[in-house]
Amino acid sequence: MDAKDILGLPKTPFSSSQEKKSRPPKEPQRKPDGVSREVYALTGGVGMAPLMPTIEASHLKRRPAAEKEKVAWQWLPFMSSARTDNLQLYHWVRVVNGIQPTGDYQFAKYNKKADVVKYTNEEYEKYLVDPDWSKEETDRLFELCERFDLRFIVIADRFPTARSVEDLKSRYYSASRTLLIHRARSFEDVSGNPLVKDAYDAAHETARKRALSALLSQTKQQERKDAETLAEAKRIMESRAASKNVDEAVMPPSSDNAMVPVDGVSPSSSTHPSLAHPNTTANTLIPNSLRTLRVYLRTHALDQMVQAVGASAGLRVIKRVDQTLQELGVNLKPKVPTKAVCVEHIELRNELLTLLNLQKQLQTKEAEVSANRESSFTEAPSTPMRSNRDIDRPFIPDTIGFTGERAGKRDHKRKSTGRFIDAPPSPPQSKRPRKLKGSD
Repeated sequence: MDAKDILGLPKTPFSSSQEKKSRPPKEPQRKPDGVSREVYALTGGVGMAPLMPTIEASHLKRRPAAEKEKVAWQWLPFMSSARTDNLQLYHWVRVVNGIQPTGDYQFAKYNKKADVVKYTNEEYEKYLVDPDWSKEETDRLFELCERFDLRFIVIADRFPTARSVEDLKSRYYSASRTLLIHRARSFEDVSGNPLVKDAYDAAHETARKRALSALLSQTKQQERKDAETLAEAKRIMESRAASKNVDEAVMPPSSDNAMVPVDGVSPSSSTHPSLAHPNTTANTLIPNSLRTLRVYLRTHALDQMVQAVGASAGLRVIKRVDQTLQELGVNLKPKVPTKAVCVEHIELRNELLTLLNLQKQLQTKEAEVSANRESSFTEAPSTPMRSNRDIDRPFIPDTIGFTGERAGKRDHKRKSTGRFIDAPPSPPQSKRPRKLKGSD
């Protein structure tokens, strides 16, 4: 009995449209080669995702079809604006579709000329007169400078008189600088010109060339030696810098620039008599770490000053100072750390350190004196050291004891070598009578 029987509905089979359509069986996908099973399982069996986003070919712009170019090389004449003699030359030119190139020569733009200053006779007589140079030499120099574009090596080779390159440069640049300055309305107008801004120094140029020549003429051995010297100097500088950093980390700064007074009082102030003492280590100063602080604990500053005082001494000496303070009934940290109390506390620690240092030096000197005394007594050749056995002693005869045994031992000791000087033998002792036995 089912729901249809209860409702009175006829039992008819499902229509074909209501029947579930059978799904086609899925074709098993084969794992691609080179992919592990775990990675392939993470993809859900749909395959590996592409490494880069794919773009359909239809979305790409097609390149327009270029016209076919006909390229040919032709031997053609050309003119250059860099030349003033209208010389016509020939070269190979790339011709596209039969159209020949026009215009100036393509390398004519690299023809740069130096702007050489020219002067008149009046300007020369007024500004450029030099006892070492004649007007003919100056005119020839400026002519060659314009002709060879300030190539002073070539100019020195073409110059009629024997002049060095430095002399030629000095004369040209000094004359040009003088002309520019006197032609300008004010000095500010030509202050940016390289000839005016940087004057030529012939002595510096000569020294530079001499140093360069000495450097280039060095042998391999000299270069190796110079490299070793520079490396050693670099190592020394690095070691000094490292040691300086360590010292700065261990020792707090003690200069006036690195220290500030407690309560804002200058070290040279006379408010307290100990502040004017030049040998006081504390001087009521605090380290640089508290320079920028306006409010701080004086006990913290005192701790840092105590560390600064005991930085040069060892840990054992610092413990001895603390022990001495406890023996004297002085607190290691003052209960009321006022400015005066802190100063007196630091001075007391300094005096204890001085006392311990003096005691240590005294012990060292006493040990040296005792060692020198012993060495002088044992090593002196004129006064040999005598042993106790060689000391002469007065002879005291031993009394005969009640038993001969004690006397015999004494005789035996006297007969031993090196005991005393020879003494007369003691009288013979009578033997003890033998006890009589029963058989006798």
